Amino acid sequence: MRTTLLTALAGLLLNGVAGAQETATPRWQITDDGAIVWRIDVRIPHYDHIEMSGESLSAVLRYGVNGDGSFSMERSIVWPMLRTVPNNTHASLTRRFATDFLQAVTVDGQTLNGEQVQSITLDGKLTAVSRFTVGHDRDMRQRRSDLRPEIELTRIYAPSTTLPALCELYVLKNIGSRRLEVCLPAQRIVYATDPAKGVQGSYTLIAKTDHTESRLAVLNPGEELRFGASVQGVAGHQEERSPVIEEELAEREALRRELRSKLVLECPDSVIVAEFEFAKLRAAESIFRTKGGLMHSPGGEAYYAAMWANDQAEYVSPLFPFLGYTKGNESALNCFRHYSRFINDRAEALPSSIIAEGDDHFGVAGDRGDCAMVAYGAARTILALGSESTAAELWPLVRFSLEYCHGKLNDRGVVASDSDELENRFPSGDANLCTSTLYYDALLSASYIAEQLGERRTAALYRTRAGRLKECISAHFGACVEGYDTYRYYDGNDVLRSWICMPLVVGITDRAAGTVEALLSPRLMTPDGLLTQSGTRTFWDRSTLYALRGIFATGETEKATAFLEHYAATRLLGEHVPYPIEAWPEGNQRHLSAESGLFCRIFTEGIFGIRPTGFSSFELTPRLPEKWDRMALGNIYAFGGAPFDIRVSRRGERLDVRVVREGKIVCRKVIGRGQTVRIALPRE
Repeated sequence: MRTTLLTALAGLLLNGVAGAQETATPRWQITDDGAIVWRIDVRIPHYDHIEMSGESLSAVLRYGVNGDGSFSMERSIVWPMLRTVPNNTHASLTRRFATDFLQAVTVDGQTLNGEQVQSITLDGKLTAVSRFTVGHDRDMRQRRSDLRPEIELTRIYAPSTTLPALCELYVLKNIGSRRLEVCLPAQRIVYATDPAKGVQGSYTLIAKTDHTESRLAVLNPGEELRFGASVQGVAGHQEERSPVIEEELAEREALRRELRSKLVLECPDSVIVAEFEFAKLRAAESIFRTKGGLMHSPGGEAYYAAMWANDQAEYVSPLFPFLGYTKGNESALNCFRHYSRFINDRAEALPSSIIAEGDDHFGVAGDRGDCAMVAYGAARTILALGSESTAAELWPLVRFSLEYCHGKLNDRGVVASDSDELENRFPSGDANLCTSTLYYDALLSASYIAEQLGERRTAALYRTRAGRLKECISAHFGACVEGYDTYRYYDGNDVLRSWICMPLVVGITDRAAGTVEALLSPRLMTPDGLLTQSGTRTFWDRSTLYALRGIFATGETEKATAFLEHYAATRLLGEHVPYPIEAWPEGNQRHLSAESGLFCRIFTEGIFGIRPTGFSSFELTPRLPEKWDRMALGNIYAFGGAPFDIRVSRRGERLDVRVVREGKIVCRKVIGRGQTVRIALPRE
């Protein structure tokens, strides 16, 4: 059973696994500016889907290349603030559009035909480049294959960053040797929804070109013609928008460049760096401007204008202070402020989700350990933000959540809950490993907050509780499972579960060796990441991403690096790109956004080993892979004040670690492998 990671992966790739995305040659390549491009070859037909979001809508683009070389596109558009009836978790107006704005275009009075897609590029936008012939030979004497392409068409798709519109730009270029006359008819298609099915009555959906009258132009060889189009949705009291398409696309590109300039990863592996950049974008873009404030939401054509104790509070909010994305920080604070509304003196759990723009809340599986999730995420976010006023505001939420968990300790000293974040998809008993480990980490973070707020007795109490809980976690959950000295997920569990990674993530390492072996064994490892439970075919990226962070944190750097390299290449360059996904087979590998936040935290908390210990202090335990001579995180915005860099380079068997802010070295240490450096940033 003690198969190495590489052997396990090789065997799985040879034998095949349901849902595997490996190909002999990667379909996609990385460009010089960090995009990925698919240059179309014989491997067609091929289809994929990608989600993109702005403040007012989200779009899942189902795109691909047909067997004859033509382009395929279906837009699934979600308007989170156009609420439907009943106004529940899934009540965001959603429609699919296959509108082809090119279909009515004529060149020299003829249609465009014989499309051959040349390339598709993803860079926060989707760009497809195709070539067309003009018309058909009317006398049928000329074979179709003899027609030469005369028009090159570039299509660009992206959501507006603020408007409720999907924006599209079309660029027609004359690549032939003769002048061509192009006619662009104006197009406007209007849909009205059933007023009985909308919270605000009927909604109006409009697919239109940006020109309201027919356009006629002559293109000489080498010249091009551009026009825009959009699909938008408005409520009855709202005005129809006329977006300036190129300006909207420029705003989308500006967002991408802003995020690329913050929390900048540097390492010798270009695939890992590129996937990190894509993950930052997906984690940051899925924030909606609701009547209840900015709300980060998972997406996936299902979860919008709403927040969850796991996805938003636990997974992604602790990342935003490091990224320094203003809307991200606002959404994190808004998340915890909404959860603070549910503090009570009845010992009732926090809700699993806050839905419908904040008007309602929901829980499908009872108490999932939501208080542990919120306490964990809120405490880490508070420390990383480095603001005493924010800490004071959110401190009651943290304390309530911790006291709730303390009140749920069973006779074995671990936290009881009805289910876990998988909501009974898999058994979790009446007390699961995930809830107790989150509570443990939350106690430690809360002890640091208490110290910063001058509450030393509270800090000591939380540390004492954390120490006892650590012992109880090991005593109750520690077990030999399928031959591995690791953890059972709940009392009675006798098969391996991917969530056994959680003790590693929170610094409980007494069973680290056996747990890492179990995680990387053929019982759990597949080419797509970890199975949720051995013996099944289901995988969820969230536990895979937690496991990667935890394996790095234990110091099993080489095993973790091999795993990370494979994962990043699969998600970025494989058959379904470019972001971490939710699950398979459920949801068909949707691009839920918080998973991308978890990918970024592999680096901040796993590889660089950052553990906040105060409003301007943290522990740093870097894990530099043997094949890397250096790594760095630049423009880190956590802990208030000006951004800073962490630079790690190899010096023989030791590591040269530098923390630099505004060109000045704050700390420089030469340390041994696995050694921790304590950093105190100057307060501004």
